[in-house]
Amino acid sequence: MKFKNILTFLIIISCMLLSCHTKKEIINIASHPNDTVIQEENTNNQELKVYKNRILNQNIKTLLCYKEESPQSLPIINLGSDEKLLIQFDDLNEKIQEYYFTIIHCNENWTESDLMQSEYINGFTENRIINYELSFNTIQKFTHYSFTFPNTETQPIISGNYVFKIYKKNGEIVAYKKFMILDKKVSILAEVRKGTLAENRKTKHEVDFSIIHPNIVIADPFSDIKVHIKQNNREDNAITDLLPLFVKNDMLVYDYDEENNFWGNNEFRYFDTKSLRYQSEKIKSITYQDSANHIYLFNDDKRSFNKYSIQPDINGGFLIDSQEGRIPAIEADYGWVHFSIPIEEVPYGEIYLFGFFSEWDIKDEFKLSYNNKKNTYEASVYLKQGYYNYLYALKDSTTNMIDTKFIEGTHYQTRNDYYLYVYYRGVGDRYDRLIGFLKTSSKELF
Repeated sequence: MKFKNILTFLIIISCMLLSCHTKKEIINIASHPNDTVIQEENTNNQELKVYKNRILNQNIKTLLCYKEESPQSLPIINLGSDEKLLIQFDDLNEKIQEYYFTIIHCNENWTESDLMQSEYINGFTENRIINYELSFNTIQKFTHYSFTFPNTETQPIISGNYVFKIYKKNGEIVAYKKFMILDKKVSILAEVRKGTLAENRKTKHEVDFSIIHPNIVIADPFSDIKVHIKQNNREDNAITDLLPLFVKNDMLVYDYDEENNFWGNNEFRYFDTKSLRYQSEKIKSITYQDSANHIYLFNDDKRSFNKYSIQPDINGGFLIDSQEGRIPAIEADYGWVHFSIPIEEVPYGEIYLFGFFSEWDIKDEFKLSYNNKKNTYEASVYLKQGYYNYLYALKDSTTNMIDTKFIEGTHYQTRNDYYLYVYYRGVGDRYDRLIGFLKTSSKELF
């Protein structure tokens, strides 16, 4: 009898606890109706948290980040070295603004790491941008801001992926810009060749490589090492999920036949606006109207079925310059560049201008509209004077993929740069270290 009473008492207590717990969950959900959605996003939708190069204020233009004295270089420097990055941008608002920057440490996939700022920054976490100059002798008036990094106030103390966050005094974020700190611990041997498989030999590049690591012990190369391969440093078609095929003494071998292939694509189109007085090869006319410069390019053509043709380019990059000025940063003017390509309208996607000047991303300001009267895609983009490379890209609405070969074609002879990044996170580590980097190219495939 006593046993039955005790059992009954325990059942009642359990029901009360369960009821309280359930009630507590209901109250939490009622007071935070999106909690379940937030949790799902945190675990399953990391794309929402991936940092990209982004300008969030329409007055900010031409945000650049490269090694000091090397405008065509990638924003990557060695940890503890004397190398510096130069970051600069224009504000079309002539009124002087108070801008600040801080840095954010990221994982290998460009999501924010779990580290506190004190764990990766030596010095101040917030820096005011004090260097600025007013534009000189330009139609478009602007203020040019710049700063170098690392500097006496702030230095990174670990390697990995980083993001500059640039913001106003009131806290408004105006831009994000990515960069990397390298702590080289491994060597990379790589070869770019025509695709191994018969169906890929005329259209694709294959990137075979090995990682040599005598100076670092890699306990589990299948989980400790992450490799990113990027074509011309594009993000949309980067290969990031390769595992080593062979593990040898101090060597990891990645010698695939299919998984490491990229479409060769085509050489980049280009235009030159370094001078607004004289028309260069690709420019049809230059006019001044509505208080702005207008540069009209000749019609482009679809190249998807053309044979390969050698054409010098800078693999999608651009360079700010002005032939009529001594200091391009403040003397290069802005103008509307008008693009046009007469092709049939594509019913299953949108056409965009694509290159480093678009941050290798699909953005509304680079979207072309279809002119039904002319049967032509057209776009006007406000750009600073210089030399630009670009392609036309189809954003396929059926696959949600970016397709450059639809208009440009693809050839194994195309000269592309390939960048390999090696990240390491050992057992117990809380962040991804960037321990290897290599730039190679496909220029010898003729």
